[in-house]
Amino acid sequence: MFGIGLPELIVILIVALLVVGPSRLPDLAKTIGKAFGEFRRMADEVKETLEEEVIKEENLEDKTDDTAKEEKSNEGKKDEDKTPV
Repeated sequence: MFGIGLPELIVILIVALLVVGPSRLPDLAKTIGKAFGEFRRMADEVKETLEEEVIKEENLEDKTDDTAKEEKSNEGKKDEDKTPV
């Protein structure tokens, strides 16, 4: 978790206890937990949106490639029809 080991976490908790005080520490922890949860939800939504857009873009490119292939094959057929017999 963010490269924080157990000793660093203990120091952070001791400093938070001294700064905030023991009575407000549970409320602070709850607020921080909710904020992290909301941040994770928003990050997941952004990730899903980006993945959907990439899939749409890939599908659009595939359709464009298919259309170009069809046009080339149709041009070849038109050229065959124009050759004199």
